[in-house]
Amino acid sequence: MDTLRAFSDEQSRLLVNLRQRYEAWVVTERARAALPYDLRRKTVGEYEYLYLIHDRSGNGKSLGRMDAAREAEFQAYREQKAELKERGALLSTSLAESAALYRALRLPLLSSDAGPILRECDRRNLLGSHLLVVGTNAIAAYMIEANGFILLPDETEDFDLAWVAAEQEDSEQTVWQMLKAVDPTFTINSERDFQARNARAYEVELLVAPSRAGTLSDRDQPRPIPLAEQEWLLLGRPVDQVVGCRDGSPARIVAPDPRWFALHKLWMSEQAKRNPLKRPKDRKQGLALLDAVAEAMPHYPLDEAFKAAIPPDLQAVFEKWQKNTKAGHKSNW
Repeated sequence: MDTLRAFSDEQSRLLVNLRQRYEAWVVTERARAALPYDLRRKTVGEYEYLYLIHDRSGNGKSLGRMDAAREAEFQAYREQKAELKERGALLSTSLAESAALYRALRLPLLSSDAGPILRECDRRNLLGSHLLVVGTNAIAAYMIEANGFILLPDETEDFDLAWVAAEQEDSEQTVWQMLKAVDPTFTINSERDFQARNARAYEVELLVAPSRAGTLSDRDQPRPIPLAEQEWLLLGRPVDQVVGCRDGSPARIVAPDPRWFALHKLWMSEQAKRNPLKRPKDRKQGLALLDAVAEAMPHYPLDEAFKAAIPPDLQAVFEKWQKNTKAGHKSNW
């Protein structure tokens, strides 16, 4: 099979360094996000109080009159916030250097719009546990997993996420709060309420498997339609990689097991209900990715154990791929 063009040693080294720097940066970002928005002294009448501030408008609540304990709490908060800010600035600089080199080395790129969404998901600890990247944007992560270029377009003008949380969320609007934090211009498409769109017409679509639909709050948005075929993307072991975006920033992707993603794409390419303009792309992606798994991802085996786990609806497409692989993809798919 001639599906993959391997990364150079320099590209592979850069990917290792980028991952290490990104992981250090996101730990600091999560620590900053866990802090209160602000703590402030406030004088009311004759007394001074410590206030917990919730937002930039100054909304908050009193934590009580200032005393030795409140003063220690206030100073500890200020010191921690300053230390995290300084550490974050240093890590951001080194991360930006790696991200710039990533782009210079012409490694797989995401659109600039996808990066902020993924980074905000990661800050909130949503990637993998609550959300997976399930559209064309996942291809970049699969390329890095295979340590080579899969000969396919690696980005798209929209963004597909799947809700995969196994338990009910405490927050009523986990996804919607994340999207609005990224861009307050996001609104729900009135004709397709499983889709959000910002002022630049960038679309985010939310998908869900029936087994996970009940863990998404009734008040969260967008509102996905449960699709039985999304169950396949919950199987196996997800891919977890850090990729670069066209604006020079990095982002982390957690995407479904590439074997199931590829079979899902091949299955969709044969569905009459699927948009006929998208079916050829589905087929090309499915074939190329399954070839890449066979060629460069031995840690995702296509062995007898895997074959035995394939549900009946996907057995035919897997057998068809095997037959076409032997024929060099020259027979009719």
